[in-house]
This record gives sequence, C-alpha cells and structure tokens, in this order.
Amino acid sequence: MSRAPKKERQALEVPLHWGPRGGWIEAVVGSMFSGKTQELIRRLRLAIIAKQKVQVFNSSLDARYAKDHIVSHDSSRIPSQTAAKSKDVLRLVKSDTQVVGIDEVQFFDQGIVAACERLANEGRRVIVAGLDQDYRGVPFPITVQIMGVAELVTKNLAICAVCGDPANRSQRLSVSKKIIEVGASDKYEARCRRCFTRDAGHA
Repeated sequence: MSRAPKKERQALEVPLHWGPRGGWIEAVVGSMFSGKTQELIRRLRLAIIAKQKVQVFNSSLDARYAKDHIVSHDSSRIPSQTAAKSKDVLRLVKSDTQVVGIDEVQFFDQGIVAACERLANEGRRVIVAGLDQDYRGVPFPITVQIMGVAELVTKNLAICAVCGDPANRSQRLSVSKKIIEVGASDKYEARCRRCFTRDAGHA
C-alpha cells in the first residue's frame, strides 16, 4: 500500500489545541476508569491558563463526588454547574464564554446533541466526555451521535481488572438491569472484550 504524501500525513496529525475558525466539538469517550473526566479537566485547565472564559457542566444524575465540581477517579477536579437537561446548559452558558465542557454527556436527553452543535456554531469550543457503551456493551446513542458530528474524537482505553489487557467495556458488578445506574468501583470495573460478560451479577 502506498504511503500518503508528506503534506497529507502532516495534515492527519491534529494536535489537541487545534480548531478551525469559529467553534468546534471535541469528544472524549471510553469505558469506566479510562480517564475521560481526567482528560476533560486537563483540556479545560489549559484553556483557563490561556485566559479563555470557561464554563463546565455535569449531569444532575452524577452526584458521586461533588455537586459543584466534576471530579475524576484520581481526584482531579474543576468547578462545574449542574444541569438536568440540555436546555439548562443552553440557558446557563454566558454570552462571553469561549469554552464549554460537559461531563457524563450520555446522561443528558437527546437535545444535548443539538445543544452542542448550536454552541459550536456560535463560535465556541465544546468539549464533552462520556461513556460510549452501557453495561451490556451496547453503544449509548447520544454519545455515538456526538462522536459523529464532532471534529475531534478521542477514545480512551482502561486496564482490564481481570487480565490487565487494554479494556474498552464497563462491567457492572451488581444485578441491576437499569441502563443508567451511577456508581464507581463499588458497582463497575473495566474489562477487555474477552473478560467482559453481558450478564450483570456474573463478574
């Protein structure tokens, strides 16, 4: 197979701070314990260092660590506002905000996709983080749709809690059949394709 010309290869190597004129969307996705929120916080902190106006939102369903911060599993944190619905995000974003961060995007209603598009079309940088699959290994429709319209998509991998291989799935350890059940290491662990089982309670 022939290699792409040097100029074309360079165009494919897109740095994380890159953005076209106007706004754009970045999506950081993956399984539980893959560092999605940590990466979201890192990018938002860099924007703050660059003296950009940043607003951060988290779903009201996620109150595991704090109501006024998003917090990663390694205890990194950044101040945030709670939003129950996509329309709340649009209502709370201020006119001079340049960067909008949204964590746990899969918990929002369908309108969050259009909300992200609207914010980007207004010239803002929108960075979202969320699970790409539920506890059954089935893709979250909202996350998939945002990945489809985003300019940049980063898929993080975790480490399988059973064998140590790269993991892209979230194994639920409880017997609950609810699609959305908020939890951390008390209810989930990362698994690779081989060690993952769709049957909750058979970890």
